[in-house]
Amino acid sequence: MTAIKLDGELVAAEIKNDLRIRIEALADRGITPGLGTLLVGDDGPSANYVAMKHRDSQELGMGSREVRLPATARQYEIDAVVDDFNDDPSVDAYIIQYPFPKGLDYEAALIRVLPEKDADGLHPVNLGKLVQGVDAPVACTPAGIQLLLKHYEVPVKGKHVVIVGRGLTIGRPLANLMALKRDMANAAVTVVHTGVEDIGHYTRQADILIAAAGAPRMITADMVKPGAAVVAAGVSFEGPKLVSDVDESVEEIAGWLSPRIGGVGPMTRTLLMANTVAAAERSAS
Repeated sequence: MTAIKLDGELVAAEIKNDLRIRIEALADRGITPGLGTLLVGDDGPSANYVAMKHRDSQELGMGSREVRLPATARQYEIDAVVDDFNDDPSVDAYIIQYPFPKGLDYEAALIRVLPEKDADGLHPVNLGKLVQGVDAPVACTPAGIQLLLKHYEVPVKGKHVVIVGRGLTIGRPLANLMALKRDMANAAVTVVHTGVEDIGHYTRQADILIAAAGAPRMITADMVKPGAAVVAAGVSFEGPKLVSDVDESVEEIAGWLSPRIGGVGPMTRTLLMANTVAAAERSAS
């Protein structure tokens, strides 16, 4: 068996085509959706990721505003930028790039964001609405994974979804999203993590396995149910090399598999654009 490739680049391109239509409709009303980003410090991967987000927004014809602060910034300087984004009508939604340098409080900055301008879908109000099943901005990677599975017609309803990782950006919101009584959800969901003994006991039961622990190659072929859909959402660096949570051997066992490059990453960035366009539409209505 060779797994069907869950091609995030292809699906992201289709979503972007839809976004262009929506952006043109806003432009006809004199509105340009605007994305804002705040980057604190000089973390290389974070800086590259922010740069890609701005390239995506410009490619779509959206506005973008980038603010960078040095690692020596004080909390009150971060608060001032957040307040400025909240007040700026040209910024419909924005992100505060994680992680922060040591000594600075990311959570305090995040909770200061207006929930309706939360492009990442990580504000406590929006996470609470997700738990309630109320429409609100959804965390980008979980939303992207759901759409990726939908495009490739991976059965989800009533299936067993196992998520490896309990992080704020993927594991926790994805577990709630997949359990909702909605299209491409309504699944039995199990969340495990690196503190659980014999993770393979759980992963071998998964119809859909999502690896989001940030532990290199932790999911090996013997941990996967034959024919399962496997989504490699977690990555980490070994020196300059980006390494997936899913070992390459899984390709011969899985029914579907997202690639290390061009899988979940393009979906995450595109859903950030979608959250921003949706925020602009809400403001215009």
